[in-house]
Amino acid sequence: MRLFVRHLVTEKLRSGETVRAYVADLQGFSEYLSESGKPNELNNIQKIDQFHVRGFLAKGFGRLKKTSVGRKLAALRTFFRFLVREKVLAVNPAAAVKAPKTEKPLPKALTADEMDRFFVRNSETNKRDIAIFELLYSSGLRVGELTTLKIQDLDLSDGWVRVIGKGNKERYVPVGSRAVEALNEYLPTRAMLEAKARSASEKDALFLNSRGGQLSSRSVARILKTQVVCAGLAKNVSPHSFRHSFATHMLYGGADLRSIQELLGHASLSTTQRYTKADLAKLMEVYDRAHPRSGVRDEKPPMSEKSTRKKQASDIASGGLPLPKKE
Repeated sequence: MRLFVRHLVTEKLRSGETVRAYVADLQGFSEYLSESGKPNELNNIQKIDQFHVRGFLAKGFGRLKKTSVGRKLAALRTFFRFLVREKVLAVNPAAAVKAPKTEKPLPKALTADEMDRFFVRNSETNKRDIAIFELLYSSGLRVGELTTLKIQDLDLSDGWVRVIGKGNKERYVPVGSRAVEALNEYLPTRAMLEAKARSASEKDALFLNSRGGQLSSRSVARILKTQVVCAGLAKNVSPHSFRHSFATHMLYGGADLRSIQELLGHASLSTTQRYTKADLAKLMEVYDRAHPRSGVRDEKPPMSEKSTRKKQASDIASGGLPLPKKE
């Protein structure tokens, strides 16, 4: 298991949360095998087949979301693929097992008014917390990217931040003036928290907890839960909602998908398109404004030159226009 974890971290570049989830899924699979009187993964792994995998996943159906079942299958596939590569197994027993089909829900984004209300209602809160959410919204960061930022990644004078995203990919993202202001107000507080840090990595972290340690993604989610209540927002808001809102508002403001893709750090444009699917009300608004026969626009679209000539000829024939003068 230790070799597999090292493989996930150093070769697959998986995040700490993903590694912990995979390890928990493998431990659950091992417990399932033991409880079922089937071969234990540690001493009889060669006897494991696709039916063991299917049985383990079937145990989760009904009480787990399809996405959770899919993640468990992904953990097993990755683990057995690693064992095949290491020549511990000849074939991957999870390779033939299909993942459950899941409907991908549209990402939930806050409206611009809701975002304003969030920041106004929480304006007197902890300076660190305001800086966190201003930066999430300003730059569209993943919460895991935000919590792993180092103080040296910031350039507030020029207004940008260096981000290490998925797959250890580096990108530079602009930081808006509101976020720059919030970060500048937080930095004196951070200096006091840094004095409590016990290691060099903690001293480098941009966002620190009250003990001087690096703030975790779970802590950010917990802080947000309180602030959403203070803002009186009825929506189910997560740290990722700020990323969705960033992408959606950029699109509505006229940014093209390619630029949004770069800012979000997406490898695929199709992923960006999921973040920027407009809601029905917005689509109707765009349709009413753009389509000549929507029933909303008063002005008629300009006619082509050919259509103009045809109309003039028709009007002349009917006596509606004077004949053109001969030169």
